[in-house]
Amino acid sequence: MQAIEPNWISLLWFAGFATVATMGLLIVAGMFPLRTVPARSGTAPVLVVGNAVLLTVLLIGTALYGYAELRVSTLIIVAGLAVLFAPALFEICPSSLRDGTTGLVVLVGVQLLALAALARVAGLAWADLS
Repeated sequence: MQAIEPNWISLLWFAGFATVATMGLLIVAGMFPLRTVPARSGTAPVLVVGNAVLLTVLLIGTALYGYAELRVSTLIIVAGLAVLFAPALFEICPSSLRDGTTGLVVLVGVQLLALAALARVAGLAWADLS
C-alpha cells in the first residue's frame, strides 16, 4: 500500500468525504429548479438552498484536503470512484430520503457531521497550505 499511497488514513477519510459530497450532490441536484421541488412544504426551498451552501463548502474542503494530503493521481482515482459508485448508493436509499423534506433534513445533519469531521481531521493539513 505504501507504493500506491503512503498516507492511507487520509485516503480513507478522503474517500468518505468524497462519497458524502457526491451523494449530497445527487440529492441536491434533483431539487433544482426550486419550483419543481417534490416536497410540498414551505421550508423545502430553504432546505435546498441551505444544503447547496453546505455542499459547496464540503466539496471545496474535501478537494483542499485531498490536494494537501494525497498524491494527485490518488486524488483523481478516488474521486472518480466516488462519482462512479455513489449513484448505486443513491438508488438504495428509500425515496423518502431522496425526494422529501425528511431527506433534506437528514442531509443537512450528515453534511454538518462531515464538515465537523473534515475540520477536525484536516485542520493541520489546511494550515500547511498557507
